[in-house]
Amino acid sequence: MSSSKGVALDCLPGIRQFACDGVIIKDNKILLIKRAAPPGIGEWAVPGGRIDQNEDAIGCLKREMKEETNLDVEPIALIGIYSDPKRDPRGVIAAAYLCKVVGGTLQHGDDAGEAKWFDLDKLPKLWADHSKIVKDALTILPSQ
Repeated sequence: MSSSKGVALDCLPGIRQFACDGVIIKDNKILLIKRAAPPGIGEWAVPGGRIDQNEDAIGCLKREMKEETNLDVEPIALIGIYSDPKRDPRGVIAAAYLCKVVGGTLQHGDDAGEAKWFDLDKLPKLWADHSKIVKDALTILPSQ
């Protein structure tokens, strides 16, 4: 991975990468993407991705959500920080946010092969620790 400024972040030994994931739940459905890039190609996940150089967490969240789903979002709440070194084969630390849609039309893009709404009671198997992220999101979800 290289950042928008050309710094190869994968080449920094001992430095774990940081990502932001976005959870959108509406009408008892959750938006998931099918991963089209390694690791986890073909697996369902919450949208998100790694932070670029000189980008803050909210900027990363909004950019990744737009790139993967074509939706503009605003964070509602921080769901949690997920830092178990075994959570992701790359050791990425993730901040997960509960989000609301403020614009755009759903369409997959970037490294998302699909973007699809799933009933909360009929979720597919999720990549890495994303089932924990969804479970945690449900505990802080405001009434709809």
